[in-house]
Amino acid sequence: MSEIDVADPVLQTVELGFQWPTVDPFLFCVHHLDRYPAGNGRFGPAASLDGRQIGSDFEDRDGWRMYHGTEIPGFPSHPHRGFETVTYARQGYIDHSDSMGAAARFGRGDVQWMTAGGGVVHSEMFPLLDTEGPNTVELFQIWLNLPAEDKLVEPHFAMLWDTDIPRLVVPGDGGDAEVTVIAGELDGLTPPAPPPRSWAGRHDAEVAIWHIRLEPGARWVLPPTRHDDTNRTLYVFDGQGVTVGAAAREVARSTAAVVRTDEPVSLTSDGGAEVLMLQGRPISQPVAQYGPFVMNTRAEIHAAVEDYQRTGFGGWPWDRDDPVHDASWSRFARHADGREEAPAP
Repeated sequence: MSEIDVADPVLQTVELGFQWPTVDPFLFCVHHLDRYPAGNGRFGPAASLDGRQIGSDFEDRDGWRMYHGTEIPGFPSHPHRGFETVTYARQGYIDHSDSMGAAARFGRGDVQWMTAGGGVVHSEMFPLLDTEGPNTVELFQIWLNLPAEDKLVEPHFAMLWDTDIPRLVVPGDGGDAEVTVIAGELDGLTPPAPPPRSWAGRHDAEVAIWHIRLEPGARWVLPPTRHDDTNRTLYVFDGQGVTVGAAAREVARSTAAVVRTDEPVSLTSDGGAEVLMLQGRPISQPVAQYGPFVMNTRAEIHAAVEDYQRTGFGGWPWDRDDPVHDASWSRFARHADGREEAPAP
């Protein structure tokens, strides 16, 4: 990142690649956008897979990837420990299955918030349900750290259905601004609660995840935070870029900007833009990471690997590594305790 004059509300900027840089308490963020073709009736693409690195297909060929899927795109069973995943599915569907026996199909604006805690194995597959037309899948996956005292809590996931997620609409003379409030209160709007042991569940942590859409000519002002050590990053991922602050600092598309939080900061866009904002007070603890395990020390990482090899974090109750749900099913969630839920009509 390049250092910027501290008088400017933009403190740092960096160009975005496939995986986006993050600031404590966040560990990871990626934006998946895959324009899959029609499905083949078996949840996979009705297209040849020749020339792809099946099992690890991350090259953007023809506008889509299989990722770790072999027949169905997505991420077959894999473990996590010591952090949380927040999956914001904007288009298409995700089929979730896990070692607790829980399952879900979500998408179209839904968010799944999973605390891996002491250990969970799950799969995230992208079933291509439409056999007549395209199956675009778009999602953000965000990793949020857990403090040391919560690293080994019981795994848990919460569903934040699209119809329950509040949106702030700010009309303007030039265009409207719309903010989807996934986490963190905003202007009297309170989103559904995250899992009970989440860092985001602590009021003083000031965790916020907002999706900001600016129409051409729109203007919106980011409010200041309560604590001056809160980190805030703007990811300009679509549109024509944004102008930040009274100094009119231009932040182009495919750029991340760390911005000040101790004062209001205006956002405008002449051509329209979409921005993901991640905000939170730092946990400020050592981070030791080995793939899908995030702990505080190397010894804890070794213990995580040994525990997974010995126990499989509870085993895998499904008959395949890449399970998908019935093609006729709508969005739903079935939790480990048997409770079932679905979005409101």
